[in-house]
Amino acid sequence: MEAKQRIIPAIKTMKQFDAFLSSGYTVGVLLEVHIAQLKSIFAYACRHGKELLIHVDLVQGLSHDEHAAEYLCQEFRPHGLISTKAGVIMKARQKRVLAVQRIFLLDSHALEKSYQLIVKTNPDCIEVIPGAMPHIIREVKERTGKPIYAGGLIRTVDDVEQALAAGAVAVTTSNETLWRHYNG
Repeated sequence: MEAKQRIIPAIKTMKQFDAFLSSGYTVGVLLEVHIAQLKSIFAYACRHGKELLIHVDLVQGLSHDEHAAEYLCQEFRPHGLISTKAGVIMKARQKRVLAVQRIFLLDSHALEKSYQLIVKTNPDCIEVIPGAMPHIIREVKERTGKPIYAGGLIRTVDDVEQALAAGAVAVTTSNETLWRHYNG
């Protein structure tokens, strides 16, 4: 989806949020944010022409279910929602925001369970964690036909390039060195 943006900054702190605002990136992911901060964060992002994906599972002070997803969509109208939860993904699709199903690939069993979840939720995109596995990125893309974001354990430019070469449309990362390298 964000094919023109090869890196999607994953924002963990307010210092990183400030770096994102002054970057050339248009879309970023909010991680580890408190619900009380969302109103001001979205106001600043809007003023700077930025769009935000919210990682629903990491919003502090909010349940991580379809009710939370509905509240976030109605109150903030984010660019999209990221979650491991089926109800959140299905609510995001219903509310017509980008629905990104995050899958953690610990072993072959987790991969097969993830394929079953993807059939159920039909997300717009899939975030593969860890993203430093090009052969798995390629397999997930081929099997699901969905755009893939690669995230987690991507530490170097070579890791980014391998994920993109394997078929990821973008890499989500909180590594500011990589943000600067790709320079939004």
